[in-house]
Amino acid sequence: MGKPIMQISNLKKAYKLGGEIVHALNDVSIEIEKGEFLAIIGPSGSGKSTLMNMIGCLDKPQSGKYLLDGKDIFKMDDNELATIRNQKIGFIFQNFNLLTKLTAFENVELPLLYAGLSSKERKERALEALEKVGLKERAGHLPNQLSGGQQQRVAIARALAGNPSILLADEPTGALDSKTSKEIMQIMKQLNELGHTIILITHDLDIAKQAKRMVSIQDGQLQENGGELIGHLAIY
Repeated sequence: MGKPIMQISNLKKAYKLGGEIVHALNDVSIEIEKGEFLAIIGPSGSGKSTLMNMIGCLDKPQSGKYLLDGKDIFKMDDNELATIRNQKIGFIFQNFNLLTKLTAFENVELPLLYAGLSSKERKERALEALEKVGLKERAGHLPNQLSGGQQQRVAIARALAGNPSILLADEPTGALDSKTSKEIMQIMKQLNELGHTIILITHDLDIAKQAKRMVSIQDGQLQENGGELIGHLAIY
């Protein structure tokens, strides 16, 4: 392992819901090293989505600090944050978020177009990313011509195409059957072996256990190695 790529300290975020204060993040601190494969596990309403939005530079807390590659994320303006999201973090979503009228290749290429890359470089990167997930031969297929597992692989390729140092995966197997979930997790492990830092958000203990490190979140608080939550989930 190398030096920490992320240093998160004392994050707090609360919402007012039905007259009550809900502490989505309650003094959360964690360090994530370059090359880690970390799973953050928690039930619905635990705070894991709020934490994911913080890690992905999509939201800011009421207090706390977040250093990414040594830079203070919460002191950046919207344009700087957009650049960070575009260059350093690849997002993978539960429901794939593919554009239905674009081919697999075009879906993977699209973020590179927004990034201002040349046509030649976009083509090279998109095809290379599709090859990494075993779908180069399906580059011309539309999403509705692909299985759920293949669509998620396209989504992973899209996240990879920008050469991000971090892959942030939000329930990447949530919409897939168990066999396909295993295939997707195998790809994630291979990408981790290639050097990508992977942060996986999940409510599924079997999925979380496949990461190299696991933390749980409940009531806005983190516990290393799953803590009591893991025992609870294992029982049920």
